Amino acid sequence: MRRISLLLAALLALSVATPAASATPGRDVALRVMNYNIHTGIGSDGALDLARTATVIRDSGADVVGLEEVDVHWDARSDFRDEARDLAELLHMRVFFAPIYDLPPLTEGAPRRRYGVAVLSRYPILRAENHWITRLSTQDPNPVPAPAPGFAEAVVLVHGIPVHVYTTHLDYRPDPAVREMQVADTLRILSEDPGGARQVLLGDFNAEPDAPELAPLWMHLSDAWTSAEPGLTYPADVPQKRIDYVTVSPGVRALDSVVVDTLASDHRPVVTDLAVHR
Repeated sequence: MRRISLLLAALLALSVATPAASATPGRDVALRVMNYNIHTGIGSDGALDLARTATVIRDSGADVVGLEEVDVHWDARSDFRDEARDLAELLHMRVFFAPIYDLPPLTEGAPRRRYGVAVLSRYPILRAENHWITRLSTQDPNPVPAPAPGFAEAVVLVHGIPVHVYTTHLDYRPDPAVREMQVADTLRILSEDPGGARQVLLGDFNAEPDAPELAPLWMHLSDAWTSAEPGLTYPADVPQKRIDYVTVSPGVRALDSVVVDTLASDHRPVVTDLAVHR
């Protein structure tokens, strides 16, 4: 009996001296993310092949993926497919699709035509929102800058830690004026996030890292590109520019980054291993 009492006392002392691993607040959590402008599933060879797109994502091992140029029943270029849903099913992932455009169907009774960005996740999505930022519409023959949707936010639960994942697609035109407004809108939205310590912004920024219009972004977020290599992403066949990004807030640390050599789109995807602080 005395031996049992001594054993219980020793176990009690050990449990007080050594907290359980699940209760250790300082332990980082690993998260692999990808950003990929999928060009509506059309590769550099001009062929539509969404299964090929899914293979690139699957082979990367990414837990969370930001997608740009996603068609949902848009038109014949993507066979009127719901690409967000189809990729989620092919990859057994959850998805949040944030349309930039939401238009009536071409034929009566067909689904609405939508085009935008998306977040894929192996982890639960606690909530999601389609934010509005300034855009210059490609559907209007005489566009003027105006607020429009298509800036996705998905709160992803990673091993008990909520991480705010955003996906964006900034204006492609040579004039940076609209991108300047979009960066300002982005920073405003991120500043309103109560979980701002753990933010990951993924996207096709259509500007290189030293572009003046991106400078305000780097005052609040870090470019997660870690390699000494230039990390060029566009065009996919002979890359000349780095315009596709993984960026993180101070509560997230970049460990390693690579650009995947693939012609499944006109962009190459970026994959980054992150450490999320508890």
